[in-house]
Amino acid sequence: MNKEPEIFRLSQEQRKKLVQEVTYLLKEQVSLQQALREQQQLGAEAKEELFLELLEVLDALEFLQNYVTEHIESVPKSWASLPKALASIEKKCLGILSQRQVKPIDFQDSQPDFSLCKVIDIEVRDDLENQTITKIVRRGFRINDKLLRPVEVITSKTQK
Repeated sequence: MNKEPEIFRLSQEQRKKLVQEVTYLLKEQVSLQQALREQQQLGAEAKEELFLELLEVLDALEFLQNYVTEHIESVPKSWASLPKALASIEKKCLGILSQRQVKPIDFQDSQPDFSLCKVIDIEVRDDLENQTITKIVRRGFRINDKLLRPVEVITSKTQK
């Protein structure tokens, strides 16, 4: 039961047509791969835009939570549990984002790291050296290893 492989003989015309078809298929494959990469890029950009919009909602929640906590004595007694409820909503939102690899940047340095931070304001402070972070205005976030939103900070400047 020893089978010899069949040998096909192609005419010059058949060979030329086969080469043309293979060339066409290879070009089509490259074109489809490029289209797929472009679609994946568009999808990733749309996701990032959605995450940035959700972070705006999270910022508003955080602002409201801080405001209510700081002014708890001036709000109606029925709102006493509001800070805790807002903190719970914030925690859930952060959990949802975390499941999608969007995580807050834990930034504790006193000097800005310009690969992670964006200085949005400068305040004159003679008690601090130049470019000392005086306040973190908005938390920064990463998606996987990519910066999604920088940490927004206010830094000091000495008046000389």
